[in-house]
Amino acid sequence: MSSTAINTLEYAIVDIETTGGYAAGSGITEVAILIHDGQNVVERFETLINPQCAIPLSIQALTGINNELVANAPAFSDVARRIFDLLSGRVFVAHHVNFDYSFIKHHLQTAGYTYVAPKLCTVRMSRKIRPGLASYSLGRLCDVLEIPITHRHRAGGDAEATAILFTKLLEWDTGGAIREMLKKTSGHQQLPPNLPKEQVDQLPHSTGVYYFRDKTGKVIYVGKALDIHSRVTSHFTGHNPNPQRQQFLRHIHSVTHEPCGTELIALLLEATEIKRLWPAYNRALKRFEPKFAIYVYEDQQGYLRIAVGKYGKGHPPVQVFYRQMDAVNSLHALINEFELDRQYCSFGGTANHHAVRPHVVPPEQHNERLRSALHGLQRTNANFAVIDQGRNSNEKSCIWVENGNLYGMGYFPVGPDSFLDTETVKASLTRYTGTHYMMQLINSYAEKHPLKIWKTDHLTAFSFL
Repeated sequence: MSSTAINTLEYAIVDIETTGGYAAGSGITEVAILIHDGQNVVERFETLINPQCAIPLSIQALTGINNELVANAPAFSDVARRIFDLLSGRVFVAHHVNFDYSFIKHHLQTAGYTYVAPKLCTVRMSRKIRPGLASYSLGRLCDVLEIPITHRHRAGGDAEATAILFTKLLEWDTGGAIREMLKKTSGHQQLPPNLPKEQVDQLPHSTGVYYFRDKTGKVIYVGKALDIHSRVTSHFTGHNPNPQRQQFLRHIHSVTHEPCGTELIALLLEATEIKRLWPAYNRALKRFEPKFAIYVYEDQQGYLRIAVGKYGKGHPPVQVFYRQMDAVNSLHALINEFELDRQYCSFGGTANHHAVRPHVVPPEQHNERLRSALHGLQRTNANFAVIDQGRNSNEKSCIWVENGNLYGMGYFPVGPDSFLDTETVKASLTRYTGTHYMMQLINSYAEKHPLKIWKTDHLTAFSFL
């Protein structure tokens, strides 16, 4: 797109005031639209809107718009046609554009209008054309760039200031940044306002883990991907108006990544990083911890007893479960298969209706039968390594399991005549504390890929001849 083409475009500079932070659950209280021909504002539209819901006191204090002020104002549906006509065929421009765009698009759709438009964000434009400023909020930009701004936090005042800023950015853009942003394939329209496009462009198309960070550098989301670049950009497609997504995008200021040799290592690293960092916007993996377990303990008469109970880290479990019913069913299966005496079994919250009977066998005989039952249930003394591809052709990845638990994972160098002793490989790994979820991933992978499993009980060296 040439500079001449940019000058012939028309832009709709938009600012709105709302009752809340997300479109699907909030109303609009004020709209201002300034039509810009690439040099000057040529038309203005501004109106209060009755949101048809109560305006929170915090919003009233910020904007000065209260319930009485909008009582006789039109509903959005009453002015939807006018707004749609003003916006149609023009580039949608706003400060933090995805916020305003999501509200306008949602409320137009509710009123029966399908609206799609190219967008420009004056935050992203300012970061690109005037890099290095301490802040890119509208108020701070106006202070630094000596732009007059009146009626702050009102749609008309903020739109006027945004229009002046937009005019200056058009003049200052000698490198064609705006032209690049308007290209359909540029990605600028979808990216969060505070995330530099250069960081996204530098992400690799390979397997790994990525981290979204806030303005302080704190990790707010961890994800894994087979293609890091594609997965990261997929977060920003569409205009889902739910509050979690709106808050999430607003807080992303940077993205970093860690390459991984395999999807399994990426999954394990994602899980351990979520457990370590507890990011605000990771929810799914936080639920992947067991809630119930089967325990074995010895009573005062020397009899081993088996019981279902809530999972806790104070006593080692025989097996853990997400649901109590699964634990109960597993215990019933053991009882039936090995003919265990039910008086030595407890089902947690479910009552055991079998009357306590005198001991009919000595504890040694009973305990031996119970241990036989547990032998197939437990996955103890499992010692193996998953050896797979590395991050490049000069290394292999390794996931090391000892006594049924994750010991560590990492990478070690290989060559055409590599012959490495197990202690050297083990020492090169990063130690990790595994979870039930992580061991499920590893054991499932081991069952599906037996050729990649090295039993380490009697192994002294890895040979890659």
